[in-house]
Formats: sequence, C-alpha cells, structure tokens
Amino acid sequence: MDHRFIPNLTEEQIADIQLEGLKWTARHVWANSPFYRKRFTEIGVEPGDIKTLDDLRKLPFTTAEDLKDGYPIPLLSVPETDVVRIHGSSGTTGKRKILAYTQTDIDVWREMFARCYELAGLTVEDRVQICVGYGLWTAGVGFQLGCERFGAMALPVGPGLLEIQLQMLTDLKSTCLCSTASMALLMGEEVQKHGLTDKIALKKAIFGSEAHTPKMRRQFEEALGLEDSYDIIGMTELYGPGTGLECSAHDGIHYWADLYIVEIIDPDTGEPVAPGEVGEMVVTSLRKEASPLIRYRTHDLTRILPGQCACGVNMPRVDKIQGRSDDMFIFRGVNIYPGQIGAVLEHFDALSAEYKITLTRRDGLDHMSVHVERAPGAEPSLDESLAAGLATEIRKHILVRSEVGILNPGELPRSFSKTKRVQDDRGEE
Repeated sequence: MDHRFIPNLTEEQIADIQLEGLKWTARHVWANSPFYRKRFTEIGVEPGDIKTLDDLRKLPFTTAEDLKDGYPIPLLSVPETDVVRIHGSSGTTGKRKILAYTQTDIDVWREMFARCYELAGLTVEDRVQICVGYGLWTAGVGFQLGCERFGAMALPVGPGLLEIQLQMLTDLKSTCLCSTASMALLMGEEVQKHGLTDKIALKKAIFGSEAHTPKMRRQFEEALGLEDSYDIIGMTELYGPGTGLECSAHDGIHYWADLYIVEIIDPDTGEPVAPGEVGEMVVTSLRKEASPLIRYRTHDLTRILPGQCACGVNMPRVDKIQGRSDDMFIFRGVNIYPGQIGAVLEHFDALSAEYKITLTRRDGLDHMSVHVERAPGAEPSLDESLAAGLATEIRKHILVRSEVGILNPGELPRSFSKTKRVQDDRGEE
C-alpha cells in the first residue's frame, strides 16, 4: 500500500516524537490553562520535571467530571479568539462535555482521519456514504473532513432517513458505508427486505462508536455483501472519531501514537496493568492546542497488543474496545458487562446478534431477563429449547440465572446510533 498519510516511523522515532509532544503539552498547559496549572501545583509538578516518557506518571489524571465541572468550555488553553469550532459529546444526561478546537486542531484531526481511509484500503475512486450524526457530535463532520482530505467522494446523509440511504446505495453506488454497527445491521436488513442486493455496490464498511460482537459483524457483512469491514475508534475529547482503525489483518486497532499516548491502567487503583492485560485506556494528547488532554480516563476497556502487525504498518495497536468500565452493572453481586451476553450468543446459530437485557426488582430480589431475536429462517418451534440452552450457557459463563425470551426477527427496537443494551428498572419496584 502506498502511504500518502500514514507516516512510516520506527519505535524509537515514535518515542522521540512522544517525548517532544509531552514536554510541549506540559509547557503549554502550565502557561495557558488555569485548570491544569492548579492541578500541577496541587501535586507539586512543573513542566521541567518531564524529562523522560516515564515521567508521564507524575502528571495528574483528567476525568469526564473535570470536563463537566469546567462547563461550558473546559480545559481551554488558548485565547477564545483562537477557537474556530466547538463540539459536544453524545452524552444524554446532564451537561455535555464541550471541547474547543483551533484551526491547527482541525487540521490534525483531518490528517488523522485520512490515515483511517488509507488503512482501510480506500482510493479516490471510492464513494463514502456517511450515516453518522452531524451537528454538535464529532462523528459526521469527522468522517466528512477525513474523506475530503483523503480525496474520496463523501455522501453526507447522516443517520436515519432509510429511504434516502437506500436511494444513495442504489443510485450513487456507494462503495463504503460509515456507521455504527447497529446502523449497518439495520441497513443490511433493509437491503435484504427490499431485494436490493444486486443493485448496490458496497465493498467496505467502517463502523464504530459501540461494542459489537463477531456475530453482529458477520451478520451485516453478509447482508450487505461486503468484502471487508473495519472497526474505528475515537472520542470527542480526543478530536473525535479517527484516532485509530483496524487494518486488513484484523489483529487489533492501529492508533496514531505520534499524536497521542496510550496507557492501560487498573480502573480501581490507577496503576499500570501488566503488559498485555486488559484495563482502562488513558490518553494524553501531544499536539492539541485548544483543549489538551493529560492522562484522560476514557473508561474504555482494552489492552495493548505486542509486536509487529502482519499488515506492515508500524503504528502500535490496541485490542478492540471490550466495553466501558462505566457500562458494567452489578447483578446479585456479580459484575457484568453487556458484551459478555453478546459473547455467549456467538455459540447459537439459530439466534441473531440482537439482544436486550432488562433488570427488575421483585420482592426485594433482582431479576435479569434477556430477550434475543431468532435468526431469519430459524424454526419458531425451537424457541423453547433455545431459551433453555441460552439460559444454561449464561449461567455457565457469567454465573447468574436469567429468564430468556426468544423474539421474532426485527422485534427488538433498531437504532441509527448506539443500541441501548441494558434497561435497569430496579429502582422502580
């Protein structure tokens, strides 16, 4: 692959760039950010104390609460006259996390996203249908910025609007779909339902923003007739989507280590985990001007993958995001992540990847019900044995009892964005 956008850097070169960027960031926030200067002073650290990459651990963590407390424009480290844009997180409760951008920040983000399209093997001939949210959220604008910088044709449809989505797929012959995994699944169902398989030209999908299972992925790849699909990572706090992408080797997600540092910590102690162990991803930006991030706790659970990737790209890799530490719920004393249920579903060909967990409390006791759709074409007469089998497997793997219900294909609500997997009604006894 001819790399126009992805730099070919050695580990030593990346480490040098990271140290230089870390020193710059520490000086920048000390001079320009009242928030960070106060934090540094509280723990007795100054920019001059950063001499090696290991000194990163001397710096304080930053949290989502810090961003909310600093509302409306937290972490601001440039004069407001230098801010050319703001974006807000997709959070649905309380105050949004709002981040500011200088023109340089926008330019860095655009280059970073162009790398993702390059890593996915796209060319300027591709037509990229962007089906994620525009507006305050970073998704739509990020996908479009990167696409235009890369040089492919952007079809900025946004989420929803199924009739227009199908029209673009058939009339404009989009070759790459950019969406959440839930939206890709929904589009696949619509393409099948309307018998459009032979009328579309999709080859690839770039998807992200929510945890997915291999089963879910196979389902939309088959329904849309894709050659390949790629998991993308990113968050509003760190520019937006495009901070890393899975390559064609499908062995983890390459992240742009020349632009930010990744640490993996134990979410409870804040200490680094052993190499290769799963923990919470913490990120530090190296070139961000308006809203720099120092040791920002993402709550995303992953691990750093060792060694060189078979695809030949030298950028380091993290494993796919396995869930969020704040998505975890406690049921009868057991810590459960929704993705664990999705993983159990992998063993059942007659069930689809769509599921919903409902938690209730009756007579002082917690109950968990899991509703799953039957796979298209599977026999309804098998529902009872499937439900019993799934309940047994959940108990075996997750050590809890659950009530399992099998639904018809398409019966669970569909989402254009992130699907809500858990409904916790335990406060409403």
